[in-house]
Amino acid sequence: MAIVDVIDAKEIIKNQRSFFNTQKTKDIKFRKSQLRLLKSILTRHESEFFQALKRDLGKSEYESFGSEIAQVKDEINFTLKNLNYWSAPERVPAAWVSFPSRHYIYSEAYGVVFIIGAWNYPVLLTLSPLVGAIAAGNCAIVKPSELSINTSHLLANLFSKYFDPCYLKIAEGGPDVNQDFLHSQIDYIFFTGSPRVGKIVMKAAAENLVPVTLELGGKSPCIVDEDANLKISARRVLFGKMLNAGQTCIAPDFLLVHEKVKEKFLDLLTKRIDELYGENPLAHEDIGNIVNENHFNRLIKYLSDGNIVKGGQFDKESLKIAPTLIDGISWDDAVMQEEIFGPVMPIISFTDLEATIRMLNEMEKPLAAYYFSSSKKKQEEVIKKLKFGGGVMNDAIFHFGNPELPIGGIGNSGMGRYHGKYSFDTFSHKKSIVKKPYYLDLSLRYPPFKNKLKFLRWIFKL
Repeated sequence: MAIVDVIDAKEIIKNQRSFFNTQKTKDIKFRKSQLRLLKSILTRHESEFFQALKRDLGKSEYESFGSEIAQVKDEINFTLKNLNYWSAPERVPAAWVSFPSRHYIYSEAYGVVFIIGAWNYPVLLTLSPLVGAIAAGNCAIVKPSELSINTSHLLANLFSKYFDPCYLKIAEGGPDVNQDFLHSQIDYIFFTGSPRVGKIVMKAAAENLVPVTLELGGKSPCIVDEDANLKISARRVLFGKMLNAGQTCIAPDFLLVHEKVKEKFLDLLTKRIDELYGENPLAHEDIGNIVNENHFNRLIKYLSDGNIVKGGQFDKESLKIAPTLIDGISWDDAVMQEEIFGPVMPIISFTDLEATIRMLNEMEKPLAAYYFSSSKKKQEEVIKKLKFGGGVMNDAIFHFGNPELPIGGIGNSGMGRYHGKYSFDTFSHKKSIVKKPYYLDLSLRYPPFKNKLKFLRWIFKL
């Protein structure tokens, strides 16, 4: 593994800043060419990405393509289609007190940005923010997660082959590499990961007054009300939970089911698990593995909470855990104290939606929330009253797949947003510009000010 020390980090930043100062990255044609190159890399080396993701997380080619590669390519296509419009100066209404003048907002690249990717979607969560950084005209240093080591190595090899390291650089290594760059004079930091590490990143950024985006996580609730279509809801909840073996920051973390339909819904969930994964889910090729032994052991401890309704099997050699439903859970159990990040679903019943919303709002704000109900009125109630980053009504996960929608948390689940234009805006400083001609220069603005206050009040209507 290539380790970057403090001296190398500063040298890399220096080289990228020199490249940025050539103004080359500000050219729209250059940005588009680099986005097309990134897309072609994903196409040309698709099989290599499949292999790396299989070794790191046990992902099938279908899941690797649908939840990682296709998402990045779609983001690139959307950005290429709209980049001319996004990057053009935006004219805004002028303040009449500055008449005559024209007022604009210019989008300007920050310069050298540092992107810290995540291990659970090592292609998507590493390259998706990079698309925004490139589109905005930045140079970028990208740090993939060392936990998804095969994908990290592949990205490093491909970037060194196709990109100038003074423009785009993959920096491999552990947390020490993050620290080297975080404590150097970077221009923007984009971090995807846990709230615990997010606090470390933000503290380091504060030392140099570096702006930061934090894409974190949290315990995203999934609420199934009494009037939901239980059969379809069971299938969709299971899909959201089992994507990437539950290792998804916006996965349904725990299940709140209305007491009147709880027994029926659990029965449907159990049957759906049998239908999709068979009698021996640990041998099913479409269930991925937990990323490493530490995370595996952490998840296994949760199996002692409550009563296992379905699943509970695990294999330490393959690091696989069967889809597991746990009933009889209390809010004080260990499984309810932190984000699960695995195929374990604790279940709690509720009777009053309003009281449930109040209770959830007393917890840390999650990155996502999902509500299943046939009532549009109750859906709006959840949307307006429950605090969360983003979500879906009557399904799970799918808000992430639309580049028109911003993705971002609130409070403990993060700050800032990205995807599509929101990524472009995240990596752009918005520069306010007023353009004034010489042909009119009002004396009102200049001394002496005697007898001008009354006129000034009239102008401002104050």
